Amino acid sequence: MFLTTIGCSGTGDDMSRAFSIRIFLPDGVPDGLRLVEKSNWTGLGVVFPRAIFPTCKSRLEFARTGVYVLVGPPEEGDIPMIYVGEGDPVRPRLEQHHAKKDFWTWAIFFVSKDTSLNKAHVQHLEARLLQLASDAKRSRSDNRNAAELPALSEAEQADTESFLTDMLSIFPLVGLTAFEKAQTSSTDQRVPLFIKSKGVEARGYETAQGFLVESGAGAVVADTPTLHPYMSEIRKQLREQGILVEAEGHLQFTQDYLFSSPSTAAGVVLARSANGRTEWKDVTGKTLRQLQEGA
Repeated sequence: MFLTTIGCSGTGDDMSRAFSIRIFLPDGVPDGLRLVEKSNWTGLGVVFPRAIFPTCKSRLEFARTGVYVLVGPPEEGDIPMIYVGEGDPVRPRLEQHHAKKDFWTWAIFFVSKDTSLNKAHVQHLEARLLQLASDAKRSRSDNRNAAELPALSEAEQADTESFLTDMLSIFPLVGLTAFEKAQTSSTDQRVPLFIKSKGVEARGYETAQGFLVESGAGAVVADTPTLHPYMSEIRKQLREQGILVEAEGHLQFTQDYLFSSPSTAAGVVLARSANGRTEWKDVTGKTLRQLQEGA
């Protein structure tokens, strides 16, 4: 069974370019094993839930050299747990993690269809993914040590970075955003929205991925009694990651941060239960709800 998706890639200052993704479902199950291919790319992504690992690990893809990411849902809050690794081949490493690591519920790994990836290449990919995840601060890491970049020739490094770029365009399609910083896209209307309350001011806007609060936005320091424990945990995690820091009697965002919804963003800013559709307002005082309804 095939599922074909058309999307756009391009990050930072790079211009977006159209590309096609082909997702093959060997078992015909949408949430089972998925093989992900991209147009004009030698790589192959393999996505699978942990539950089926014992039955799918005998496939040839698992016997190749590759880089992998284990993903676990947030125990509390809104930030998933990940583990990045490499294997030559990947199967023995995944078998170890299946036996010893409890947190992960699904995984994705990348190999080359022409077997051009070697040990040094995947070590480079592992180190780069760990650095990107650290910079993005959109996940918690189960990795205990940082990986070092191996010695590659200039040509090999360029080829491996190109492979990484294609990997990064696939991660969001399978629901993994741990390696990309919050950013706008060409489809975002970017209508500035504000919250001003209790001496703090925050600015943000809706995006195709969720609600983005801009760097420099303020947030209330102390949790209020009405704040849900789930929201309190998100604020705690953001403070632990240095995304929220204390500054002149309030908290401040040190970088743009993407939340799953306007209400989650408003709750973190106000430190209380909040309806983001009515808390976020434009410069004229119209609420997000009114803007969405065309009022």
